[in-house]
Amino acid sequence: MSRPSRTAILAAYRDGITVICELAVQFSDAAWLGPTPCIDWRAVDLAGHLRCIADDYHEYLDDAPDSRLARLMATGAPADSLARKLARQNSAELAALPDGPGPEHIAAFAESARAYGRRVQALWEWPHHSYRGHIVTVGAMAGLACAEWHLHAWDLARSLGKDYRPADPGLVLSAWRTGMPQLWTAEASEQAVQAQAVAEGYDEWLDLLGASGRDPGWLRVLV
Repeated sequence: MSRPSRTAILAAYRDGITVICELAVQFSDAAWLGPTPCIDWRAVDLAGHLRCIADDYHEYLDDAPDSRLARLMATGAPADSLARKLARQNSAELAALPDGPGPEHIAAFAESARAYGRRVQALWEWPHHSYRGHIVTVGAMAGLACAEWHLHAWDLARSLGKDYRPADPGLVLSAWRTGMPQLWTAEASEQAVQAQAVAEGYDEWLDLLGASGRDPGWLRVLV
């Protein structure tokens, strides 16, 4: 699995935002209060999270390489510890976000996320943060954001009783891995890629759904 190009990542990044916006207009007022694959989050909560995390990406870029994320990653804590801390941060930010309808949150998300996509282009190779000596560039962080948009598009689709997969799941998986060195050492990642290449029926999108903590079989039953 080769590392995708800047052009490919940015195109997939923009596609992820577009799909989220297209899915959002399909929600009724009642559907925004329905469950999602993200435990304890309704669809409107997920919309609020998207708004918060898009703004977080701007903050991390503003303060790189000394942002609060960079300081957390510099501790070299194990992946599960980092995940718990980031989950608590996400919950706190969502709790502090003023109540608002799903469409309002999605519109704010889209504006912020598109602005971030424009910002990163000139800073692509700059160091964003590091983890145990592994430098994560601004471009790698943009790739991680790209993956997050597509994963949350899947969450929203499943909440609607539908399915979603990106046009190029291999690109999204590669971008996610590059931005998450705490989960994938270079050696382990290469070994995994080689094993998957020969595995019958291997699906890169299902791999990413599972690796990101999602149940690929989750589907809201609409009545």
